[in-house]
Amino acid sequence: EKHISIQRHLADLEKLADLKEGEFTMAVSQNTDLHAADEKKPCPLCPEEKFKSCYGHKLHRHLQNLHWKVSVEFEGYRMCICHLACRPVKPNLVGDQTFSKMGAHYHCIICSATIMRRTDMIGHINRHVNKGETESRFITVPAPKSHEVLKESATDVQVLPNYSTPQKTDSYFNPKMKLNRQLIFCALAVLAEERKPIECLDAFGATGIMGLQWAKHLRSSVKVTINDCNENSVTMIQENCHLNKMKVKLDTKEEENDEAMGDGEENTDTIEVTKMDANVIMHLRAFDFIHLDPFGTSVNYLDSAFRNVRNLGIVSLTSTDISSLYAKAQHVAQRHYGCNIVRTEYYKELAARIVIAAVTRAAARCNKGIEVLLAVALEHFVLVVVRVLRGPSPADDSAKKIRYLIHCQWCEERIFQKEGNMLEENPYQQLPCDCHGSMPGKTAVVLGPLWSGALFNTGFLRRMLFEAVQYGLDEAQPLLKTLVCEAECTTSKHFSTHSPYDENKQEECGVYIKTSNASADSFLVHGKRKSDELIRNTAKRQKSENSAEHPAFYYNIHRHSIKGMNMPKLNKFLNYLSEAGYRVSRTHFDPMGVRTNAPLAQFKTVLMKYSTPTYTGGQAEGPVHLAEDVQAAEQVQAAADGKTDDEFLEDDNSGVAATMFTEGYPTHCAAD
Repeated sequence: EKHISIQRHLADLEKLADLKEGEFTMAVSQNTDLHAADEKKPCPLCPEEKFKSCYGHKLHRHLQNLHWKVSVEFEGYRMCICHLACRPVKPNLVGDQTFSKMGAHYHCIICSATIMRRTDMIGHINRHVNKGETESRFITVPAPKSHEVLKESATDVQVLPNYSTPQKTDSYFNPKMKLNRQLIFCALAVLAEERKPIECLDAFGATGIMGLQWAKHLRSSVKVTINDCNENSVTMIQENCHLNKMKVKLDTKEEENDEAMGDGEENTDTIEVTKMDANVIMHLRAFDFIHLDPFGTSVNYLDSAFRNVRNLGIVSLTSTDISSLYAKAQHVAQRHYGCNIVRTEYYKELAARIVIAAVTRAAARCNKGIEVLLAVALEHFVLVVVRVLRGPSPADDSAKKIRYLIHCQWCEERIFQKEGNMLEENPYQQLPCDCHGSMPGKTAVVLGPLWSGALFNTGFLRRMLFEAVQYGLDEAQPLLKTLVCEAECTTSKHFSTHSPYDENKQEECGVYIKTSNASADSFLVHGKRKSDELIRNTAKRQKSENSAEHPAFYYNIHRHSIKGMNMPKLNKFLNYLSEAGYRVSRTHFDPMGVRTNAPLAQFKTVLMKYSTPTYTGGQAEGPVHLAEDVQAAEQVQAAADGKTDDEFLEDDNSGVAATMFTEGYPTHCAAD
């Protein structure tokens, strides 16, 4: 039975104290003596030492003011505050006597828990409601569950209240991650064109929206498995499968939704739904495509993901622990990734390289190498997509690309440390800048370990763009176009509309195209795939797609602008750098970032050359600083050319004076 403190009406609470219904009201209306025929009665919710027995009118006021007014209401019931010995607190020792104080508390109507504060009790009940746990053994009529139906990419999903708050719901669904889901779908679609069918796993299903989109659009090309360790999420995934007219395979038994199939449509798509830990299912089974999207970091699941993933398969992971990756919580990054970082102008690309370094180490422990296909770092997440290359040689090649980065904190110049384990006497010599010689103290820090290889695969990105156009994924197309330009380090935005699979189809797909008309058994030789042929064709495709690797990192044009000068428009500045003979492109990491192979000194020189002053003259401080900036930039270039300081000053005095004269500034500023 329910606890006596849970009642529907105040009259029910009075009956527990043997107060007749309306006794107190009738006595007041008739002006009769309440003590005449009444006897003292105890409070049913208070011990005798806290509230002594009293007459009915006083007990009525006690129940109404102390217990009923501060109750918590739920489904027509009132959970009144209780002072009985249901929740004893720690006894207090005063002198030689021990007092066992009883704490006031509430009894939950759903789970029978005892909670002390009223605000905590309200929050406790709300958590039950958010999880859909509104039924209890005390409520005879179950409360109806209210599910909101959302639609994304022609896929319907039911969600619980507070679905966008992960701490308050089991089936987390974030509408802001739509772009992330579209990018992962494009990557899977490209893999499905290479070989069919493929087994793919959504390790953290939640509502199952991602796996449902895979099965609904790719159909027989994929065998989808949606996993979640939460029982409520598994139930929600099954309901969403039926909502989208798909069969559910659970515990090797198929559950068919006859009502959903009764409208004449034949849908043979089957989704397998499992309830187990993500590490367990990835250890037990092998997959061609694995996606990891936990709440926070994904480093705890990388070893399991690379343990059984098939050769030339794809592993994609979404990291949402941006506070540590974006250097807001540096100690957390050290704990999770074993990486030392600081906040820089290129912090988003730094975050992507941190995640790829962790992925590379996990793959190398399983004797596997990786090929980075895609790395995206936006406001809410960091997405990394890699292809798995089985064997110790690819693992060694990938591990060699994990290096440390030397970062100058004055000018933000950066360079990866040279390969080798020999200790250098002066590591500052590796930096192109001369800040250590001109500034006092230590000017640079060592960051990492980081991934030093390429972040994009141009051919794979072009195929992803083609799939995005084919399936009408409008949000992913602009980003993919930017990524293609960034991977090629070019500003051209001309993209062909024909399929990229038509060009060199035999070379790109290799053994898969040769056996496209054969059955799936032709991929197996004595139970093993033709790994040698696949690796050779993949290496051939890698060589053609990664012929010109894009430069590492980028510069923010605002960070290096000159005070008191109007810098040129970004697109014009890109053209100026390109005319100077450097590779240049924009980057998705930063809307004002410029990816180029030009050194920072030349970057500042071109930026200064095409900047215009914000004033017409009259102040001597501006030209002085301008001349100093020009001289500093050109002095770095002269040092690179091998000139001495005297030769540089002799060659430079006339040029600076002429420049200042033509700009309308007095020439004595340059002489000073």
